[in-house]
Amino acid sequence: MSIRRLPEHVVNRIAAGEVVERPASALKELIENAIDAGATRISVSLSAGGADLIEVTDDGIGMTPADMALALERHATSKLPDKLLNDGAIQAVETLGFRGEALPSIASVARLTLESRVRGAEGWRRVVDNGVVVEEGPAGLPPGTRVRVEGLFAHVPARRKFLRSARSEYAACIDVARRLAMARPDIGFQLSHDGRMALNVAPAADRPSRVAALTDRALIDNSVIIELEREGIVLGGVAGLPTFNRGIADHQYLFVNGRPVKDRLLVGAVRGAYAEMLARDRHAVVALFLEVPADQVDVNVHPAKTEVRFRDPALVRGMIVSGLRRALDDAGHRSAPRPDAAAMAAWRSEPVAPPAWEAGWVAPSPATTALHDRRPDFFAASAPQARAEPAWAPPPEPVVFPLGVARGQVAQTYIVAEAEDGLVIVDQHAAHERLVLERMRKALAGGGVARQALLLPEVVELDEVACDRLDARSGDLAEMGLELERFGPRAVLVRAVPALLGQSDVIGLVTDLADDLAAYDEALSLRERLDHVAATMACHGSVRAGRILSVAEMNALLREMEVTPHSGQCNHGRPTWVKLAHGDIEKLFGRK
Repeated sequence: MSIRRLPEHVVNRIAAGEVVERPASALKELIENAIDAGATRISVSLSAGGADLIEVTDDGIGMTPADMALALERHATSKLPDKLLNDGAIQAVETLGFRGEALPSIASVARLTLESRVRGAEGWRRVVDNGVVVEEGPAGLPPGTRVRVEGLFAHVPARRKFLRSARSEYAACIDVARRLAMARPDIGFQLSHDGRMALNVAPAADRPSRVAALTDRALIDNSVIIELEREGIVLGGVAGLPTFNRGIADHQYLFVNGRPVKDRLLVGAVRGAYAEMLARDRHAVVALFLEVPADQVDVNVHPAKTEVRFRDPALVRGMIVSGLRRALDDAGHRSAPRPDAAAMAAWRSEPVAPPAWEAGWVAPSPATTALHDRRPDFFAASAPQARAEPAWAPPPEPVVFPLGVARGQVAQTYIVAEAEDGLVIVDQHAAHERLVLERMRKALAGGGVARQALLLPEVVELDEVACDRLDARSGDLAEMGLELERFGPRAVLVRAVPALLGQSDVIGLVTDLADDLAAYDEALSLRERLDHVAATMACHGSVRAGRILSVAEMNALLREMEVTPHSGQCNHGRPTWVKLAHGDIEKLFGRK
């Protein structure tokens, strides 16, 4: 086959494949153009998650009819100064969009209506339907630009069928808008979907207030401010306290020169900064803004410009790690959770049960070992009954337990037990987490998990997309004992929780469930999704590290572990207990 030139419309569609992957990709390009045009307000309207309609309106400088015609040609841009073009140093750009491919690429796979007006002139309209100009003429609109994209991939069925559901595409679009709005607090943003307002933020005086408005208002009281400058690089932003964490890393917002990025170097630096303060399955909430001289960073290494390359990556990583750790260290006691005073008083006011080896403790039956998150209900051995005893009695036969008998608690986290063949150390949170999960699985197999109605329903505020996910899975959650009800566009009402969980953190539980559904809902089967939801609930309903247990409670936990399947690993795959055999201990002391 001979070499030949591709037709222009095929070239445009190939270019569109690099720039326009889904509606969120097109929206990102259009909002970036509006920001580069000097807009102070940007309004977005979507329909069917952006697949049917994307409309972006701004009050920027606008374009003349001649500029509009050029803007719809490939490789035409106003964002590269002549000096950069002459020097060939296109990596030293300071605008968001600069390739000159966004508008023609979108116009090649959709019906695009471009309307614009510069101040002091008349407005103009140009309509391109899948690469063909079909209309041009005057238009009435205020100064600025309005871009309307309809029927994305309507004539490219191979691309259209790979789009996800309207709900998923809408979630990706609002994430793009949120990140760009976070990067530019001086610009007001509005976003509506199918006629309903989903995002509305006015220009803010500072970044922390804009970040809190776009994420979680509780972040204001649970965060520290990051400020650091080194060798011309400036790092600023907001970092959540270690106690204010989430179940997935989607709540980490990283920006380089005002550009939202998802760079592995930056993500790794954040993980390293929180390494000793968070569990491996928890993630920090941060919004970090790096200002780097243009000649020190290359933003032209990815078609969607979501990755960057630094001239001195070690310096950047070191700044993030040291900046975060210094700010968190300065927070002092705020980095540690405060114990509940009433709960601690209740713990201390109760008499401690005698040690098992002195009180003649008997292993409870499986039916009596329901473990809850409140000490009075955790495990209560029946009181000994008064009875006449003979003057003598043979010593009772010793009972051998695989996990031994509890001897104490270390660091209020680990149970130390003595077994016949060694020493057993148990992670109380990990172990109880597995026990609660297995109970929930058994209850689900038996027809459903018993629920405990709340005396006062709890209102949990989340973003609209998270509420949509929970609402769509409310039936599955009800089978697990969690009764949710939609309470407006950005909140859910919790009416009941699984009885197995006892007194759990309802807000934290529902927030983590929303995160889990965001991470796994599309990729897993229904059974796998239910398992992830059950695991999240079990984590919230289990005995926490840092809680003091009585000897009877420790032994109850050990006995239930012995009769529960998979109790050797927690829900995240970590071991729940380890054993030091007598021979291992003797080696430690040089006896062998």
